[in-house]
Amino acid sequence: MAITPDTKNWTWVLDRACPDCGFDSAATRYEDIPALVRANADAWSPVLARPDVTVRPDEQTWSALEYAAHVRDVFRIFDVRLRLILDEADPLFPNWDQDETAIAERYNEQDPAVVDAELRAAGAAVADDFEAVAPDLRARTGRRSDGASFTVETLARYFVHDPIHHLHDVSG
Repeated sequence: MAITPDTKNWTWVLDRACPDCGFDSAATRYEDIPALVRANADAWSPVLARPDVTVRPDEQTWSALEYAAHVRDVFRIFDVRLRLILDEADPLFPNWDQDETAIAERYNEQDPAVVDAELRAAGAAVADDFEAVAPDLRARTGRRSDGASFTVETLARYFVHDPIHHLHDVSG
């Protein structure tokens, strides 16, 4: 069963709290983001141990395993984007279609234990990499193909909402 692709532009989370998960990235200090990422990565282990981890709650919603695999890939993608910002002048990020990836990578058929280990490793890596950015480099910029522009700091605040939001999605 195909999920309707999410085509929303979520950059509004940089300006106000998310009404669904409650996370307020605008009120989040950059220095707190690595710890938030680490805590989030750790919180997926019990989710991935659920006996119903592959069950979709309805036809329009990913299973907990699909969300976890997506979060793992979000950790990886944003680590790449951070590296691009630090290595290049105002880079254009490669496009990433999360819905296409979920289908191509067969998220719901992946081994939950493997996804757990990979998610935790990717979370630790991206947390370490954001933590290592010196304050004087946090104004460096990068862009998406839709024109959205980010500094290291806004990229971090935008990024951290995604795994927090998806943990909320599977906790309800």
